Amino acid sequence: MIDRFYLKEYLSFKELSLEFSENLIIFSGASGAGKSILMEALLSLFGLKDSNAKVLEASISKKIDFLDSGIENDDTNIFRVNRDKSKGYFINNQQIYKKNIKAISSNFIKYLSLREFDEFENERLLTLLDAICLKENSSYKKILDKFKNDFQNLKNSLKELKEIEEKEREIIDLKEFAEFEISKIKEIDPKPDEYEELLSAKKELSKKEKIENAIQNASKIFEFESDVWEVLNLLELDGSFFDESMNELKVIFENATSRMDELSELDIESILTRLENLSYLKKKYGSIEESLEFLKKRELELQSYENIEFEKTKLLSNIKKLQTEVKKSADELHQNRKKALLILNSRVEYYLNLLYLEKVELKLTKIDLHDLGYDEINVSLNGVELNKISSGELNRLRLAFLASSSEFIKPDGGVLILDEIDANLSGKESMSIAKVLLKLSQNYQIFAISHQPQLSSKAKMHFLVYKENNISKVKLLSKDERLKELSRMISGDKISDEALNFAKSLMA
Repeated sequence: MIDRFYLKEYLSFKELSLEFSENLIIFSGASGAGKSILMEALLSLFGLKDSNAKVLEASISKKIDFLDSGIENDDTNIFRVNRDKSKGYFINNQQIYKKNIKAISSNFIKYLSLREFDEFENERLLTLLDAICLKENSSYKKILDKFKNDFQNLKNSLKELKEIEEKEREIIDLKEFAEFEISKIKEIDPKPDEYEELLSAKKELSKKEKIENAIQNASKIFEFESDVWEVLNLLELDGSFFDESMNELKVIFENATSRMDELSELDIESILTRLENLSYLKKKYGSIEESLEFLKKRELELQSYENIEFEKTKLLSNIKKLQTEVKKSADELHQNRKKALLILNSRVEYYLNLLYLEKVELKLTKIDLHDLGYDEINVSLNGVELNKISSGELNRLRLAFLASSSEFIKPDGGVLILDEIDANLSGKESMSIAKVLLKLSQNYQIFAISHQPQLSSKAKMHFLVYKENNISKVKLLSKDERLKELSRMISGDKISDEALNFAKSLMA
């Protein structure tokens, strides 16, 4: 609900601040006083019109769906348009794009001057029929929930089937490529740590000849071993250190010679070829270990490719069962909705009769399966398609649907904005609109411009828009002031006794 509205410097308005209650709020006044300008400013605050007002602001005491915009609800949400200092649209002091503020506002504000058909969207009408079914049939919720669950499972299964069929189209290439990669790794048959061992062997082979020559030359040291012992004995020194050193040196030379003999048995060409193959795997997969992990992954993928036909057959069988269940549930929805359509048609007819409109026709037809069944509702007025009827007829038809809908789906504090909805209507037609709006005002806060005393007399708050020194102003009327304004609307500026009596009868 809009609690307060503030305007600063817009066309004939300098500044005003208005506070509102719930229910039906009417703005009246002489032509040119500024009523449409005021309504335009209110609508522009919610992205539904354009204005160059310096400042617009509204306080809304309602929890609002901010559509994942990052804005948090306050106890009172503040909408503001500022063209003074920090220019732009704001909600709770957070700047927001106009298109986003319009999307947010559409969740709780309806503007009935626009030639829109959102009340007649198939999803909205089917939701309304379902609300009627739920009220009339206690078991309908179970039917509806079963359909939604089965349809979602069918949707998921069809998506899975599509993925399998896409895989099938690629399966030959994928399978051939997987087989090629598997055979390549298996052909090389790498072992963990093999690359490092071969690399070490390659380095040893590259200096094998040098090592052998060096050992041969260094072995001459043993020819002088006895001479060294003679010196040590003559000097009467302990020669155990020399003995240990020579023994250790002999062991080193023997091991080195043994290793060289082992290397002699290796084929350097085979080692180089092996290293080249292992280097290919390291370059492609990162390491030998990773190539082995990749081999396991590819073998599992190849197995899944070979199992895909089995999976598809199983999935097709499941889809067939789900389609049968969904069709059965959709048929049950259709049968219940046919009965609910008669109730809806009756309620819309009731309000249309109040609004002096011709016969409405609602038709429930079957179309392709969708997430609400296979039903579609078509609406026509006296046999004429909605896009061909006048704006006045369309708005009154929208009122009839809104009033009917409010009997089954209670709006959560919505706001309804009407722009001269009773313009060019007779007194009885204006009164019929007043009666419907009174009904709607139980669930909506309604703002309307009116030139007719019938609608104005039913307002819970009646504001007069007037000019003083060419500046537009707005005043909340008292009971006596309302009587005077209604009389003016009946007979003009010169109020007659007949007009005054008629105004009193309307007020009564």
